[in-house]
Amino acid sequence: MNFDAMDNLTDEIALNAMSWAREAGALQLKYFRGDDLDVHTKLNDSDIVTVADKACEALLMSHIKEVYPTHSILSEESGSTNEGSEWRWVIDPLDGTTNFGSGLPVFAVSVGVEHNGETVAGVVFAPYLNEMFHAVKGQGAFLNGRPIKPSDNDRLSRAVVATGFPVDKDSTPDNNLDNVERIMPLVRGLRRLGSAATEICYVAAGFLDAHWELNLHLWDVSAALLIADEAGARHRFFRTDRNISVVTASPGIFPLIDPMLSSTPRV
Repeated sequence: MNFDAMDNLTDEIALNAMSWAREAGALQLKYFRGDDLDVHTKLNDSDIVTVADKACEALLMSHIKEVYPTHSILSEESGSTNEGSEWRWVIDPLDGTTNFGSGLPVFAVSVGVEHNGETVAGVVFAPYLNEMFHAVKGQGAFLNGRPIKPSDNDRLSRAVVATGFPVDKDSTPDNNLDNVERIMPLVRGLRRLGSAATEICYVAAGFLDAHWELNLHLWDVSAALLIADEAGARHRFFRTDRNISVVTASPGIFPLIDPMLSSTPRV
């Protein structure tokens, strides 16, 4: 495939991903704050899945399989399908399920698309907030069609940052509290919004100055990290032993917060 043909296909894929994410978001809103969520636990009481997760996943996978039948899919609820393709869709049908199940409005559909292992398109759609983030590699990042960029803040004392906690926090002391203890006294504010994809996109748009979290998975960050990179933010994987552990920050805050994050387990 020549470069022009690949660029055209990537643009087409991004447009389809945005359209399908909107469909999934509309489906989420039909279930949101309803009485038929059918909540089930997975690993423990902190790790849940709802009927909306499964319905949105089925919708997205149906579209992908129909339009791109040779493409691979990696999804939170179903794992991998059709492995071996040069194209792979990485989807989290409902990022922020705990928020969703509790009636809190910060949740999103996340769709990243890889070509030969590199993420080339990313879409994060927060339906209740009507915020559509998207990026295509080399073309910048956008919120509802408008270009975005990180904050220009370079003082930690003026930074508003976000984090999250791993679902196994009940069974291991390696639960991010050490990082919180170091960073919280030094920043203007610490937030825990409950959707890693949304928080990383908020760094990209300058609404947050930084986000870090450990023990995430590829479907949590695939789309959002491309959006952050294309907007001009920086990121680093600061742990290698806790799945995906990543910090994302504006250029001015990244060198201040990154060295504070522990690269070793808390004991």
